[in-house]
Amino acid sequence: MEDFIPIFAIFAVFGTITAIVFGPIFLKYREKRDMQETIRHGVDKGQPLPAELIDALTKDVQRALPSRLKDIRRGIIWLAVGIGIAAFSVVSEIGGARWNGNFDNGLLGIACIPATIGLAFIVLSFFNPHKD
Repeated sequence: MEDFIPIFAIFAVFGTITAIVFGPIFLKYREKRDMQETIRHGVDKGQPLPAELIDALTKDVQRALPSRLKDIRRGIIWLAVGIGIAAFSVVSEIGGARWNGNFDNGLLGIACIPATIGLAFIVLSFFNPHKD
């Protein structure tokens, strides 16, 4: 019986993570499916669709559209992550008393990836046709 405790613990940890990630996705899918089924029954019986229902159905689509403000916000966050990783790299070099004045740390190269993504989002915000 004691042999099953580690196996149960592993399944409990990964099962909890899976439930946290996929639970809301499944619930949202089920809600949309039920809404579509209700609409389908109403249309089959010849009832008109109220404007509030159409607004509720298109709310998610409108919220998911890219906008200038979302792109700028996302770009600033990514740029800040890149700058934070670069600052961590420089501070860890100085704190370790190994600072030789060179920027040849590999962590600085990794910091370029989120910084470049952030700059790309900021540039995209200028070309975005959907303005807030």
